[in-house]
Formats: sequence, C-alpha cells, structure tokens
Amino acid sequence: MTVTDQERIVAQRRTIDEHIRGENEHDWARVYGTFLTDERAYYDVVPLSTRFPGFQGVQDFYQLIEAAIPDFRVVVTGAYDTPGTSVREVTITGTHRGEYCGVAPQGRPVSVEVAAFYLFGDDDEAGKLVAERVYYDNETLLRQMRGEEDAQTGVGLSERA
Repeated sequence: MTVTDQERIVAQRRTIDEHIRGENEHDWARVYGTFLTDERAYYDVVPLSTRFPGFQGVQDFYQLIEAAIPDFRVVVTGAYDTPGTSVREVTITGTHRGEYCGVAPQGRPVSVEVAAFYLFGDDDEAGKLVAERVYYDNETLLRQMRGEEDAQTGVGLSERA
C-alpha cells in the first residue's frame, strides 16, 4: 500500500505522541510498541557516540536511562515533520538516582534540552519507529549530576513552550 506524504506525517505524529506518553508514564511496553521489533530498530545517543542496535538495543537504552534518572519527564518544546522523519525539541528533567557515564548518583535534579530525531519505516510500517537519535549537551548534564555550581540548564525552552 502506498501512503501519501500527509498520511505518513499524521501516522508519525500519532506514533510520537504515543511514544512520549509512554516515556512520561514509564510504560515501557507502550514505548517499545512504537518501534519495529526486529534487528532494523536502533537507538543512537550521538553525544556518547553509541548505537544500541536492534530491538534489544532499544530496550537496553531505556533500561539504562530508567536506572540513571528513574523519574525523568519529557516536555515537547518544538515539533517538525517531514515524510519519514520527525524531530522533536524536548526538555528532559528528573533526578539523578543511578550511575551515568561514571558519575555516581547523588540525587541531584537534572534538566537537559534534547533534539530527538525519529526515523520511520516505509509505507506499511510508516507508523513504526526504526530509530530514535538524540543530540544533547552531555557535559552540561554531567556537571549538573556532579553538583557544579555553575552548571547550566539550557536556554529555557520548556518555559517558552
């Protein structure tokens, strides 16, 4: 079945809305249900130069982030869509409660602005994620986790949304 560009974008938006609702509710079955469930799926964390390959890799990524920031919350501050790819600017907040990049948890609040790229399947799979790729300032996040007094928290996108 051939899908029009507008139908593709509508399906993408619906999937991303479901995906982010699942993340905010920490409903991992719901989040995982937005991805293709085979070896084509992956999760890229660009600041760490790390790809979590396959559907198992996607699950592994979420287990790591859930352990590090178990109360994380995602607020969408910008949305952009083209057929096959959607981008969301988001602010992620939470509390550092598990090891992250070698930094032991100290219970500090964190806030980081993220550009999340969502890559979708073709026609019959237009409403399923092949991948999510995230870009953010990891050094800012680490400085917040370490409790550095001059650690920045971004430009305040969530306050402007």
